[in-house]
Amino acid sequence: MQHIDFTLPPSRPIAVSPAEAARLAGTGRTKFYELIAANKIASVKLGSRRLIRVSEIEAFLDRLAARGG
Repeated sequence: MQHIDFTLPPSRPIAVSPAEAARLAGTGRTKFYELIAANKIASVKLGSRRLIRVSEIEAFLDRLAARGG
């Protein structure tokens, strides 16, 4: 009988908390909340949790790099 492995390979999350987003971007949590409040980075509320899509973090950093800062 052949063994079937039903475990999923590790995958990256599609959305993270502001604290995790800050860690991924290499900045502080407070700064990330400021960016959210200023509508410079999009986030969503899911119940009481605020989430930021990883693709949004990457796009935000790309925009910063494109303008040289």
